[in-house]
Amino acid sequence: MLDIKWIREFPQKLDEALLKRNASPISAKIIEIDSQRRETMSKLQQLQSRRNELASLIGRAKQNKENTSIYENEALQIKQDIAFFEQETEKLSSKLNEILSNIPNIPLDDVPVGKDETFNKRIRTVGEPPKFDFKPKAHYEIGEALGMMDFQNASKLSGSRFVVLRGAIAKIERALKAFMLDNHTQKFGYEEIVPPFLVNKECMYGTGQLPKFSEDSFVTTDGRWLIPTAEVPLTNIVRDSIINANDLPIRMTAYSACFRSEAGAAGRDTHGMIRNHQFSKVELVSIVRPEDGEQELERMTSVAENILQSLGLAYRVMLLSTGDMGFSSRKTYDIEVWIPSENTYREISSCSLCGDFQARRMGARYKDNYGNKGFVYTLNGSGLAIGRTIVAILENYQQIDGSVKIPEVLIPYMGGIKEISKNGSK
Repeated sequence: MLDIKWIREFPQKLDEALLKRNASPISAKIIEIDSQRRETMSKLQQLQSRRNELASLIGRAKQNKENTSIYENEALQIKQDIAFFEQETEKLSSKLNEILSNIPNIPLDDVPVGKDETFNKRIRTVGEPPKFDFKPKAHYEIGEALGMMDFQNASKLSGSRFVVLRGAIAKIERALKAFMLDNHTQKFGYEEIVPPFLVNKECMYGTGQLPKFSEDSFVTTDGRWLIPTAEVPLTNIVRDSIINANDLPIRMTAYSACFRSEAGAAGRDTHGMIRNHQFSKVELVSIVRPEDGEQELERMTSVAENILQSLGLAYRVMLLSTGDMGFSSRKTYDIEVWIPSENTYREISSCSLCGDFQARRMGARYKDNYGNKGFVYTLNGSGLAIGRTIVAILENYQQIDGSVKIPEVLIPYMGGIKEISKNGSK
């Protein structure tokens, strides 16, 4: 959520930023409602002050055995007026909060301006895509041929956009989970967390999923939400808290199942594991001082890149345009891994700096040694999406006979298995 004081002071900057994000200017409406709210609050405070004065006057009049009716009549009218202005204040505050809750974050100055992903900027490309002397198969063709990727039974169990993993490919998922968590905790100092996969609406609101994107997530009958990413519970750990600045940065990592309705993805990636309703991911979250935000984004991105480098997978890093980055982000890097069957790169991680946008929604602050308080900056990133990492491994390490080699760093996590094939792993 944006700072209303900043909007009052710089309405033109807000509108310019919204235009960059392909949204309509709205500062005039915000300022109008905010002015009405502040005027109503001022009248309410005046009435409350007069009510207190009348209480004193009535008390003194009674002590002096004087007639109190004139004061009591005014007090009765003020009581009614206070009730009216309290209701009006609540209505205007609710209306203002609803508007502010649906305004996206302000992009940093170096974010490329554009309406969609075609305006994204390539920052770097790392590694060379493998060359095959045969036509590379898609991951779902490889997995089904191995008998280890079962979409038919997944559909019977849960419907479309689900998969059942079996045998060695199921083991790859477990191996990747352990490898990624070990990498982040042992090499880069992240604290491993096991969070709940169900959260309340306050958590979803705090990180920006609600109210704007409610249709993209699943909600239970008792009002709990299945997490779309572990970013939600991890970031909300600092909700409604004041953190000692000396304890920053806080860096957390977690494995979780993730659940997304993919409401806007009809007809896209209908085959395979690229875009499922349920998938696994290892998440990275950082809570930092404001002055450390941009540096932490570079660090977080390099941590996610380290996984791909260790797995020997070619990738590129893209700086997302204003029209492609997420609602809560001020700046986002997408890491895209090479997918041979599509002859292109596909997103496998997004690392975002949210500034104080989420912290304002959550009430997450820090206090320094001098007693100064401010909102923390939050960051999140995929480190990595496990399903898409499996896709990349199967496709980049496939052999002409349908077998798949295991990246060297994963072999210890696979119990020594170096290759998987239909005839057995070895």
